[in-house]
Amino acid sequence: MAEHTSSNITIDAAPAAVMGVISDFARYPEWTDEVKEAEVLSQDSEGRAEQVRLLLDAGAIKDEHTLAYEWTGEHEVRWSLVKSQMLRSLDGVYRLTPADGGERTQVTYQLTVDVKIPMLGMIKRKAEKVIIDRALSGLKKRVESGGGATEDQGAAKG
Repeated sequence: MAEHTSSNITIDAAPAAVMGVISDFARYPEWTDEVKEAEVLSQDSEGRAEQVRLLLDAGAIKDEHTLAYEWTGEHEVRWSLVKSQMLRSLDGVYRLTPADGGERTQVTYQLTVDVKIPMLGMIKRKAEKVIIDRALSGLKKRVESGGGATEDQGAAKG
């Protein structure tokens, strides 16, 4: 069984505002250094992304991959790898928990990465931890600065 890495952060905003930023894939390059391009390839009946193509440059991991997303209610989104040049698997989840009467949000980010090239488990988990910490920090900064989703949230840019 694959080991995963997880971390959490508290954001001074309601869960809806946090999920608004998480689900606005087209704007990921504005607040995540590792994501150079993001394109929504398909959406579900509620307009949420089902598949997203991402061009990623995270130092040791440079890749273009497609992820499939599964939305569970308004407080959780999971993703898994559809295709990649460098990765064997990539599974993750953002789980949002309202705090302080819904004024704040506890965000948990869990990630499991398996690369096609041999890599020591401890190095892989360190890379996962860096990706998670940067993503949570960027998410917090983006949400708290008021850089929320636009009306066409998650729409593909063409």
